[in-house]
Amino acid sequence: MKASVDYVLHLADNALVLGQRNAEWCGHGPVLEEDLALANNSLDLIGQARLLYQHAATLISGDGALAQRFAHLQGARQGGRITEDTLAHFRDTAEFRCHTLMELPHHGALVGYAVAERDYATTIARNFLVSALMVLVWDRLQASKDAQLAGIAAKSLKEVRYHLQHASDWLVRLGDGTDESHQRAQAALDHLLPYCEAFWQPGPAERAAAQDGTGVDITALRDDWNALVNETLTEATLTRSDQPHEGYVAQGHVGLHSEHLGFLLAEMQSLARAHPTAVW
Repeated sequence: MKASVDYVLHLADNALVLGQRNAEWCGHGPVLEEDLALANNSLDLIGQARLLYQHAATLISGDGALAQRFAHLQGARQGGRITEDTLAHFRDTAEFRCHTLMELPHHGALVGYAVAERDYATTIARNFLVSALMVLVWDRLQASKDAQLAGIAAKSLKEVRYHLQHASDWLVRLGDGTDESHQRAQAALDHLLPYCEAFWQPGPAERAAAQDGTGVDITALRDDWNALVNETLTEATLTRSDQPHEGYVAQGHVGLHSEHLGFLLAEMQSLARAHPTAVW
């Protein structure tokens, strides 16, 4: 049995977009060690995305109806085939299925006197919240009826365990550190937690994958995720306030994105689109 291409793309898009966001710290890390740590984190995520996009490309090439659906991408690169590159670089914003949380910039609401567009507490808090989810998702996906997806999950689980440990350690340092670091970590959590509500509102592809055994029932992971999150927040002396923003649940995973994703993709995809026949 094979997972649906939409479910595989959902997982791939999450990994790619968060990997691209973390890569924006390259050369801007607060200390050299963290510059390298986030670069390695990004490489892990983009590596996961590659494996998932390769799997999605195979699913598309083996299904006439899917090939027709993605026919607009077939002329995007030399050879006319759907590959990991075409799926990453030539789909438009509305075709992506990543959670809105992944695409947000590295800050909350900027004040007029902000000196940078990057806030490390926001980056760490997001990595922590996402890694706490994905360590559960990849663990369950090792039992997927899609053998290829199960293999990707086993490899990815090893990486995301490190991501969770790294983000957890830093969140504790920031939350239980100085008054300023505590305030900034708390502000980052207050900004990001409401976007996590989308985790528990699965789209059609996630629901179908859970039903046929190729995916996981994401809603069944909520208690375990809460336990992981609350344990670290307690150690970090941080509190939770994660009500959805004015009752709204982010909808990036069903194609309704924030304004930020388009700008991110424009930068990420510009070289491939400018030179579509290039090989390297």
